[in-house]
Amino acid sequence: MFRKASVPYLASTDPFPDPAQADPKGFVAITRELTPQLLLKAYSKGIFPWTENPFSWWSPDPRGILPLDQLHVPTRLNRTIRSGQFTFTMNQAFKDVIRGCAQPAQGREESWIGPTFIEAYTQLHEMGYAVSFEVWQDTQLAGGLYGVKIGHFFAGESMFHLVRDASSVALVLAARALKAEGCRLFDLQMITPHTARFGGVEIRRSEYLKLLQRAIG
Repeated sequence: MFRKASVPYLASTDPFPDPAQADPKGFVAITRELTPQLLLKAYSKGIFPWTENPFSWWSPDPRGILPLDQLHVPTRLNRTIRSGQFTFTMNQAFKDVIRGCAQPAQGREESWIGPTFIEAYTQLHEMGYAVSFEVWQDTQLAGGLYGVKIGHFFAGESMFHLVRDASSVALVLAARALKAEGCRLFDLQMITPHTARFGGVEIRRSEYLKLLQRAIG
């Protein structure tokens, strides 16, 4: 269980603290619940949830983003995309995508995406603020990703695959679709070796927050 000594619980009606007050690891606050309203308040301030029981909220520095005008597509993956073996859709199977993302990674017993996360983000999807991108092979869901979209801002939350390369295809095609829609900021939260392959970079939190406010308007 996650618990920060001496840190009071934030009530659902309380404003989130300034992200600049986060501790060195990016920890901002804890709450007893996870609701769509809390999620919208948090993402609008550059904060996201990470654990439950209790729910912990974070705003790391540096912050990972994917500059959409610098998207890098590895040669082999580009051939896979152009081969036509996958079909790409948006918002056609949100619940299936988030449940796929909730499956524990190989070698782990649990996932950070628990039932409460699934419920809250599904409600956010029904409100029009959480979106999914699906990759299909024939009529079967092969992989996908989901995230939060507010104005011209998108925060990628998690992705999964059942077929090789399907999550990477989802990431690339989602990035292209978002760019075409005028997305100004693709938030990766933290850079991993996988997202770095596609051009993901780290920027200071202060710069990220400026970009965020411009993107959400």
